[in-house]
Order: sequence, then structure tokens, then C-alpha cells
Amino acid sequence: MEYIQAAEKAILHTYNRFPVVFEHGEGVYLYDTDGQKYLDFGAGIAVSSLGYSNEEYKEAMKAQFDKLIHTSNLYYSENTAPAAEKLLELSGMERVFFTNSGTEAIEGALKAARKYAYGKESGRYKFIALEHSFHGRSFGALSVTGTESYRAPFEPLVPGVSFGKMNDLESVKALIDDETCGIILEPIQGEGGIFPSQKEFLAGVRALCDAHDLVLIYDEIQCGMGRTGSYFAWQQYDVKPDILVMAKAIGNGFPVGAFGLSEKLATNSLAPGDHGTTYGGNPLALQAVQTVATIFQKSDILTHVKEVGSYLEQSLKALMAQKPIIKEVRGAGLMQGVELKEAPGAYIQKAFEKKLLLIGAGSNTIRFVPPLVIEKEHVDQMIQILKETL
Repeated sequence: MEYIQAAEKAILHTYNRFPVVFEHGEGVYLYDTDGQKYLDFGAGIAVSSLGYSNEEYKEAMKAQFDKLIHTSNLYYSENTAPAAEKLLELSGMERVFFTNSGTEAIEGALKAARKYAYGKESGRYKFIALEHSFHGRSFGALSVTGTESYRAPFEPLVPGVSFGKMNDLESVKALIDDETCGIILEPIQGEGGIFPSQKEFLAGVRALCDAHDLVLIYDEIQCGMGRTGSYFAWQQYDVKPDILVMAKAIGNGFPVGAFGLSEKLATNSLAPGDHGTTYGGNPLALQAVQTVATIFQKSDILTHVKEVGSYLEQSLKALMAQKPIIKEVRGAGLMQGVELKEAPGAYIQKAFEKKLLLIGAGSNTIRFVPPLVIEKEHVDQMIQILKETL
């Protein structure tokens, strides 16, 4: 408790942290300083894709740390090409820019879309985003985040942003005008409450972008990198974006983000002098990306996610039949949401007291985004605790 009190005095209070100090992790469990074990169904907010203390990942990172950490993007490193090629192979994009975080990757994507419009001397600058979306906390990312309570304290933000509705193509179409340059959306909304897109909606948005020469940006920071049963969610819909934003699970806990571009966008948008980063794509971050991608491929992580994700969804729906407080279960793979008929905070707290880590989403939803290496037995443990909690 003294440690927590000291931390509260030193750290800016922007998070209401749980009263626990974690010391180490193994597999899908975290251990506090008293040695108590917690089952983790949050994975550091969908980050720790390989769980905790994966030996191959640790050894690769240690070896790179001993060799080289930083040189800047004025030079190549041994990891530059292998990491970029691996991520492009998995994402289906043609070029990539590495950043330090998902928010920074969103900023780069927005700049690329603006620069594409600028290069055509079109005068276009506006963006269309979706209600209940979440894209980050910086000014640009916050400007396209579709939750007013996040935006209001920091306005005026970046101008020219309007918000359509998820799976309502007409609401998006009605917002397009001669000054629109791009549309940004999450194929599966995460922070907003776990809302999947319909294929017809994504296909319709893609058609609108093609017809009006708009840049289509997908934010797959949370739903990407294996979480839904494909490497990136767009691959299940077969509706490809012009820019794909990635982060979280691509580094398994090491801070790294990226945005991938089609060759058309890469050739006709950002050029030398337009964008940069001091730390982004440093050798250690690129080693993380390369190692995670390699382990995913060797272990056939997608087959595992499909199997355990289906089991998780079925188990949550079976629980819904027993618990009237559950309104709906929705999601894909190991990205599931349980919407309650009331705010979930008290139940998440009770689960924490029973050594189960859960996180919320939206106003009434409990979010399930465990490490991708989770097994069915862990799902059973979680369901039992959740049943007692609800």
C-alpha cells in the first residue's frame, strides 16, 4: 500500500488504477508482489499477444538489446527490411512506416491522406469517421474519435471531421462533399463497445471511396494481428483499405506501431521531409515485430485463435442464457464483448477481487481480449469466475 501511495503522489492521475503491483508474468497469468496469481483476459489492452515470458521472444529481444538499440532513421539496421517484409506479408499492404504507438500511426495515416489530396491540388481536407469510434488521444486522433465526451474538454480540435454511423452506409454517403479527402474506421470497434462491421457496409464504403477518389483508412490497432482469426480483420471481409494502421499486438508489449500503405498511396503521398520520427522503427522495436510475426507463422496462431475464439464466444453465449443481466454477446475470434443491462464497473471490480482481470468498453460492455495463446481451460476458469461475479 505504501508503494501505491508513493506512486499516486508522483504520477499524474489520468488512470484509476487497481490496487495491485504486478511483478512478473507467466503464460496467461500475472503475479503481484505478494505472489498472488491473476488470470488475464485483458492482455495489457489487447497487446500481449504471446502472453507473458515467451522464451523465444525474450531471447531475441535480449540478443538485439546487446547489439544495438537506436541509430535513427538516417540509417538502415539489420532489422529494417526483414521486419518490414514480415509485416507487409501478414497485412497485405505494399509499404510501411514504423512509429512508436498506435496514436502516432493514426497521425501518420491522416497526414498521408491529406498529402494525397494536396498532391492533386483538390483543396480537399475533411475526414469522415464513425460514431463510437476510438483512434487515440493526440489532437489529430482525438479529432476523428466518435465519442463526444473524449473530445469536448480539448476543443477546438482539427477541423473538418464529421461522423457517420457504423453499418449505415447512407449516413456516411450523406457526409461526402467536395472537400472530403478520406474515411477512417475500425472494422471492429474496440473501445466503443466491440461492434463488428458488416461486409456490405465495408464494401459500400470502399465503393464510395473509389467513386470519389477518397482515401480509406482502417484502424486495426486493436482488432488486428491475429486477434479475430485472420492476421488482420479486413482479410475476413475481403475489402482492402488504402492505409492500414497497426500497433498493440505487433510488438507483444514492446512499444511499436505502424501504418501500411498501398503502392498508390505510398507513391502519391508522404515524401522526404513530410513526416518523421526519432525513435520509430528502431532496431529493438523492429526485432519485436519480426519475432512476433515469425512465432505467429510457426505456431499457426490463426488456427488456434479460431478454435479457442469460437469456444469463448459459445461459452459467453451459454452464460448469457443463464444470466438475465447480459443483453448481448458480440465480436470475432478472441475479441469478444458482453453488453450488460447496466454499467460493468462493479462487476469488473468483483472479478478483480477473484483474481480475474477484465476491462470495459463503451458504457455497458465487458471486453474480452486475452493473450492469443489462451487455452480452453482458461476460458472455463474465466467463465466460472464471471458466473459467480454476475
